[in-house]
Amino acid sequence: MIDNDVIVVGGGASGFFAAINIAEQNPEVKVAIIERGKDVLTKVKVSGGGRCNVTHAEFIPQDLVTNYPRGEKELLGPFHMFMTGDTITWFEDRGVELKIEEDGRMFPVSNNSQTIINCFLSEAKKHNVTVLKNKPVINIEHKESKWLVNTKTETFTCKKLIIATGSNPKIWKVLEKIGHTVSPPVPSLFTFNIKDDRIKGIPGVVAKNVNIKIVDSNLESNGPLLITHWGMSAPSILKLSAFGALELAKRSYVFSIEVNFINMEYNIAMSQLYKLKKELNKKKIINYTQFYLPKRLWHQLVLASNIDLETRWVDCTKIEIENLANQLTKAIFNVNGKSTFKEEFVTAGGVNLKEVNFKNFKSKLHDNLFFIGEVLNIDAVTGGFNFQNAWTGAYIVAQNIFKT
Repeated sequence: MIDNDVIVVGGGASGFFAAINIAEQNPEVKVAIIERGKDVLTKVKVSGGGRCNVTHAEFIPQDLVTNYPRGEKELLGPFHMFMTGDTITWFEDRGVELKIEEDGRMFPVSNNSQTIINCFLSEAKKHNVTVLKNKPVINIEHKESKWLVNTKTETFTCKKLIIATGSNPKIWKVLEKIGHTVSPPVPSLFTFNIKDDRIKGIPGVVAKNVNIKIVDSNLESNGPLLITHWGMSAPSILKLSAFGALELAKRSYVFSIEVNFINMEYNIAMSQLYKLKKELNKKKIINYTQFYLPKRLWHQLVLASNIDLETRWVDCTKIEIENLANQLTKAIFNVNGKSTFKEEFVTAGGVNLKEVNFKNFKSKLHDNLFFIGEVLNIDAVTGGFNFQNAWTGAYIVAQNIFKT
């Protein structure tokens, strides 16, 4: 058996962050990271399209937690202890400067995820953190005040055990064996597959301020909408996918959405269209894009309203104006399936949050067992929020691991 003081199972973002902070604060402690694969920090590598979306420029805990469909209530206290500003300072103190983009996402100034990976590897080496690869964990057990971590080839022991494996079904099964409850995983961040003539020929078009509702539910969101080759994406869709993860899974990803492309009430849209009918008079409807919509999208919605290419505003009938108002504010699209968002696969599901003490991220069922990151039933919308959860949990564990 190979003995350590602290073992972190999982060589991802939260695992490295915890190990580094523990070793930095406790130089005499033997800390080891056990990773199942041949590489570490693979999710960091692909995050943000290879730039690593480190966090989000949201500095008020009460506002930050609203980005977590699962974990909102539990993370409020932890965010008061380690927040976005603390994350920025942590990286800057180690030579990694972050920048804020227009949408609030934060990336390293280098625009390269390797900058974050190099920082972690350098800090781990500096503080003598042992990194063990190709060692998938097959079982853990608690014996005589120590944890035994069994891999396929070796057994490791430790006093304190941190599980930071992300959404790993094999580890969830191991945790169920020792009494923890695990919510089954379902996809959380995904795009909608839609086949519809209105969007078929316009991939790449973005409507900047839409409202989208899931028909027959209370789920809705606002924000940019991107037309893709397979359907729809961008923040408005991804937010719906995250907050509706469980409901949409029950529907087998077959459902309908109502899209308000101009984020305006139907009656107001009607009023605006009649105003345009007077102002633009003999102009062709299809040639004069309105409501700040992209030209190609306006064309498709006009055609979907059964308005002829040659129709002038002055000749537009009451029925045609009603049709156009409906297409602009209450367009129904049928969704049939989903697609993974870029290379990032996020799931809802994980260790039951009621079984964890969020003052220190410690198991309520076992001594000296801690959970951080997406091994817990916590997930977030896109934009750096999942990483902020990882940093916060890892830092709090590091601060408290020898106090419990």
